[in-house]
Amino acid sequence: MAADINSYKIGDIEVRITETDHENKLTVICNDGNFRSEFTIRRYEYENYRRHMNQRIKNAYKDQYKADE
Repeated sequence: MAADINSYKIGDIEVRITETDHENKLTVICNDGNFRSEFTIRRYEYENYRRHMNQRIKNAYKDQYKADE
């Protein structure tokens, strides 16, 4: 199992950052109880663009609920 780097919440969305087999890659796992998303980012993006990444996660979940209406 990959080691957790960080976990936090953005509103109802639980975000977990884990290591991958690649030194410079991380996996981002998002779950709000209804939808689950998983994607890979570079460590540099996580360290330098975390705020932007969180905004994109929040918007993606918001858009998902709009699509289901």
